[in-house]
Amino acid sequence: MARETTYLELSQDGGGAHKFYEVTVDGTAVSVRYGRIGADGQLTVSSFPTAEKARAAAAKKVGEKVRKGYAPAVQGQRAARSVTRRQVTSAPSTARAVAPVLWRFRTGSAAFGIHVDEDRCWVGNQAGDVYTLSHGGEVLARYSLPDGVKCLVADDFWIYAGCDDGTVYDLSSKVPFGAYTIAADVDIYWLDIHEGVLNVSDAGGGLTVIDHEDEHQWSRKSGGTGAWMVRADERAVFHGHSGGVTAYAADGTGQLWHTKTPGGVLFGWQEDHAVYAGTVRNSVQRLSKATGAIEVSYACDAAVYSCATSPDGRHVFAADSSSSVYCFDADGRRLWKLGTGGGSALSMQYLDERLYLVTTDGSLVCVDASEQAITSAQQGSVPAPVDVKSAAALPVFTPAASAAAVATVSMASAPAGGVVVECVQQGGRMRVHVVSGGFEPSWNVQFPRGIREAGARYVVDGLHAASGGFYRVRGEIRRLV
Repeated sequence: MARETTYLELSQDGGGAHKFYEVTVDGTAVSVRYGRIGADGQLTVSSFPTAEKARAAAAKKVGEKVRKGYAPAVQGQRAARSVTRRQVTSAPSTARAVAPVLWRFRTGSAAFGIHVDEDRCWVGNQAGDVYTLSHGGEVLARYSLPDGVKCLVADDFWIYAGCDDGTVYDLSSKVPFGAYTIAADVDIYWLDIHEGVLNVSDAGGGLTVIDHEDEHQWSRKSGGTGAWMVRADERAVFHGHSGGVTAYAADGTGQLWHTKTPGGVLFGWQEDHAVYAGTVRNSVQRLSKATGAIEVSYACDAAVYSCATSPDGRHVFAADSSSSVYCFDADGRRLWKLGTGGGSALSMQYLDERLYLVTTDGSLVCVDASEQAITSAQQGSVPAPVDVKSAAALPVFTPAASAAAVATVSMASAPAGGVVVECVQQGGRMRVHVVSGGFEPSWNVQFPRGIREAGARYVVDGLHAASGGFYRVRGEIRRLV
């Protein structure tokens, strides 16, 4: 029998969907290719006892997608979603001394994404690779995502990676999954997440807010473009762009204040009572969260690509386009300036007297920021940095984009302590509820959209209540059969 291919697309103006689904029947084999429009996507192949059963399985798959809004299309007629790769320059540092780098891990591609917590360090690069390392520099795991990583954000102990394919992946369990899908007309620049609510800033200066169920809540267009800063807390969302910083009420009811900064904003940081905006005009501005007033200016010698603080803003750190890193006291007095020993830092975090940088040359760098180490570095004495290597047998985790990619188990062989959840159609939306006892039945579960099928049941190793009245997965997901 001749090879048969059905090609479908789902693309909604402002609705978040911009993807394709292709099913090919070739004898007893059925191949399914899926992903964002304009990309190669992912491929799964299944075999069936007869050609008739293969055609029936393919027809079922196509029917399911059509019912979800997919429609026949001609491949190549609809453009891929807009993606901006941040174009940055990196000049050699003008500092006379180099920072005391303890270790350096080279990921192979320019890196924007960083998250550092008490357990480990995370780095994500423009090749779609995310690595986790110990604080001592040992590489622990690698995630391979379909597109470049714009940033890594944390919400309690859940870690999310915002990618250029328009998907925000949850990396908190063994197998990553797509937790949020960004509308195709939003060219993602930066993300932040607070109690399950995702905040997205974009190339056009827009701000989009999405809840834990991946449903649009509200959006605004600020008075500028190139919005590389978004930070959120329980009271407000702080949006930095070419025109300054704008604060909006967290519920979207209105603008709280707007402050014009000296030059466009390239990066943002926050503490309890202040936000910090790194600007193209060689400074970091500390703004009051309550009023938007500029409280302190921290002067650098080139455009500021990233900034961070120690707890409560006692020390303020900044990195510029000339591969230098700075430290200031809270009042704006420069304490030191040192070279990174590599590229310019595109993002940074501070933890326990160590400053972690991700750079234009794709490195995750750990700097000893203790007073003694910095004093020695200024005098020309620095340790020889350890060049961290990735183990050949390093586990690599990829997203589970479809039900076919998820392991199946019977109830008898399900892991002890596993929680059973069920996919239920409600009001035109596919919801996931906990079936096991001991959980609040009205709460939904943040769950991979690619494996949601009406009536399907899954067993989850770990399920945790989150602020805002929903459950999050932290463990492996297996389908019950």
